Amino acid sequence: MALPDRLLSWRDRLVSKPGFQRFAARFPLTRTIAERESRAVFDLCAGFVYSQVLAAVIELGLLPLLAERPHDTAELAEATALEPAAMERLLRAAQALGLVAPRQGGRHGLGMKGAALLGNPGAMRMIEHHRILYRDLADPVALLRGDHARTGLKAFWPYATGDRGETGRAVAAYSQLMADSLSLVVEDVLDAFAFGRYRHMLDIGGGTGRFAIAVTQRVPGITATVLDLPGVIAQTRDRVAAEPQAGRLSVQAGDAIAGPIPGGADLMTLIRVLHDHDDPEALAILRNIRAALPPGGTLLIAEPMAGIRGAEAMADAYFGFYLLAMGSGRARRPEEIRLMLETAGFVDIRPLHTRRPLLTSAIEARVPAGARHCA
Repeated sequence: MALPDRLLSWRDRLVSKPGFQRFAARFPLTRTIAERESRAVFDLCAGFVYSQVLAAVIELGLLPLLAERPHDTAELAEATALEPAAMERLLRAAQALGLVAPRQGGRHGLGMKGAALLGNPGAMRMIEHHRILYRDLADPVALLRGDHARTGLKAFWPYATGDRGETGRAVAAYSQLMADSLSLVVEDVLDAFAFGRYRHMLDIGGGTGRFAIAVTQRVPGITATVLDLPGVIAQTRDRVAAEPQAGRLSVQAGDAIAGPIPGGADLMTLIRVLHDHDDPEALAILRNIRAALPPGGTLLIAEPMAGIRGAEAMADAYFGFYLLAMGSGRARRPEEIRLMLETAGFVDIRPLHTRRPLLTSAIEARVPAGARHCA
């Protein structure tokens, strides 16, 4: 064993001893560290309870009520059909988590976290959606062993496990969730990338057109096409047609994995798409894009990525298990995406700075200027 590993193993054995933990909690130089780590470990143990308090607050509609004006416990209990004692218990829990804050006269208002959530409807929509994820994670070891043949998330996202011909209610549900949860991601991607350099954008896996609509609103000179599965596109046409800039928007049905991807765009985008797919399918998408782009054309990828400083828990813990329950995909490190892009024939691959890497990171890549156009 190498010296650094031996030192770390010695440290781990020391820290795991109850006697050392009691010493560290008393000793002035280590007391603060010990308290911080103890709180962090407790938060790991209690995290599911915290998430359920949050879910109850959202489901009962407390945040909009408290945004109107401060309420007392009795008023909130009546508005939500809870017993006053149950509402008091929920309010105390929500206050401890920063969702609710005390006001004068024993009333309650929004806490800072509650106000931030209220300003992000997409996040609240995802919290409501998480009830499916929590059921799937009830037995995480069984999930890791592959004992769950059909999880709730596999049913919610049928395309992820190969059913790409679905229509109707399933498409409407997941397409709307994608649109609702995309708002902050759209803002960050628009700020990170110079869309004004391009003539026509093909947004692959573009769902209801939320991203394409935002780009054409921000960039007057660009036109955009939304490409998605036939069942999705059937529900996207009316949304796109209702936009003031509908003359610069179009939709097209297609399968980015099976291909071919239609040509005609000098910019193609994958916004929260690649991480939904396992490596063979992800590489197939990239190769199909490479074949469809003209020489010098650009691909923009934006999604949560692993190994990003400050976003480790989101990518590897949250998305690691969410995508496991979904049955397809993984959060990849930028260097892994770079290797896949190089394998597909892209060059000039570079990461882009985004304001909130916790939500999304971005990479752009180009087709060689002298390359043969395959589309």
